[in-house]
Amino acid sequence: MAVHRGRWSLEDRLEQGLRELPFDVPPGTASVTVELSHEGGVIDLGCHGPGGFRGWSGGARSQYTVSAGWATPGYLPGELEPGTWHVWLGLHRIPPDGVPYEVTVTTSTSTPPRPDETPPPRPERPPLRELPAPDGMRWLAGDLHSHTVHSDGTLTVHELACLAASQGLDYLAVTDHNTVSHHAELPAAGAHAGVVLLPGQEVTTDLGHANVFGGTGWVDFRRPSADWASFAVARGGLMSINHPLSGDGAWRRPLPPEWRPRFAEIWHSSWWDRRWGAPLAWAELWRPGGLVPLGGSDFHDPAQLKALGEPCTWVLAEVDDVLGGLVAGRTAVSAGRDAPVLLRVEGELVAVGGDGTVLVGPDGRRTAVRGDRVRIPAERQGMHRLESHENEVIALCG
Repeated sequence: MAVHRGRWSLEDRLEQGLRELPFDVPPGTASVTVELSHEGGVIDLGCHGPGGFRGWSGGARSQYTVSAGWATPGYLPGELEPGTWHVWLGLHRIPPDGVPYEVTVTTSTSTPPRPDETPPPRPERPPLRELPAPDGMRWLAGDLHSHTVHSDGTLTVHELACLAASQGLDYLAVTDHNTVSHHAELPAAGAHAGVVLLPGQEVTTDLGHANVFGGTGWVDFRRPSADWASFAVARGGLMSINHPLSGDGAWRRPLPPEWRPRFAEIWHSSWWDRRWGAPLAWAELWRPGGLVPLGGSDFHDPAQLKALGEPCTWVLAEVDDVLGGLVAGRTAVSAGRDAPVLLRVEGELVAVGGDGTVLVGPDGRRTAVRGDRVRIPAERQGMHRLESHENEVIALCG
């Protein structure tokens, strides 16, 4: 057993926000359990072994176990390499008078039993929504921002997948904070629920969050943001800036122009008053004429006010190739799966369910929409939107 105790000060946080506490894992160890206790403040928790990253739970947990056969959600199971390991402590919120803490590490030659998880029944799906699309392609309804028990969500991967299917979503990006431990569960959960689960990671720091989509492996949140972007691209994924104007989670991290992503979560659940034009103005300044708008609910818990699939991001894809459709920039965002939507289809904009709204082009030109399925020549590239007569954004299209 190893014990670390002390008191973190505000000066400690300012000097170095992520601290590493070493502990030894002897040969023959079958499991490691780490327990954190502290008074006040917010301290994040993670783990790193001789072979690399082994997990992160942020402030969602005060204890975790890692073993060869299973691990606490947020952590990676696998053989425990002998040598020096490190507990990660993120000094997220440290008050002026400091935070006393204690970390206890227990190693064992036995493996605790794996917790039992029984998937919920396969849900009934609502009927598909028929939307105009080129031959061989279709618009997939989904949500690009969600969390499970692998970070600070309350649902298991299976439960979240079944909820997505029950609400008529075709795909869901599962983007737990600073970990990829959920990725191994996605194929089975998606097949059970009948929904495509896109692997993702919300790379989370005090100065901004970004989603990396695709099976890229773990993105090191300790590195500069340009490294996140280059890592994603090199491994066939993509990076999107999350909720760039969302209070304490707003984007404040430096990025050189050449690594500014084409993708941003312009429509996030924090955009509660869609007459507020700041997200659109940010998008125009971030990457003039070339930003692909995405949407995400940032779903954590059914008891919260955020609903899965609100907003809904539509991706025009071949079969179920969500990532390919995103890379190609074929997206549209609506308030929900059954809400009015604005689509780009073969050189035209198609407004579905938007009778009485106003189409606003990237140059600010405004056109009244009359009818429930209206085709309009798409003369210019860039972001278009539908607005109500009260200037509330109804739908977005890249």
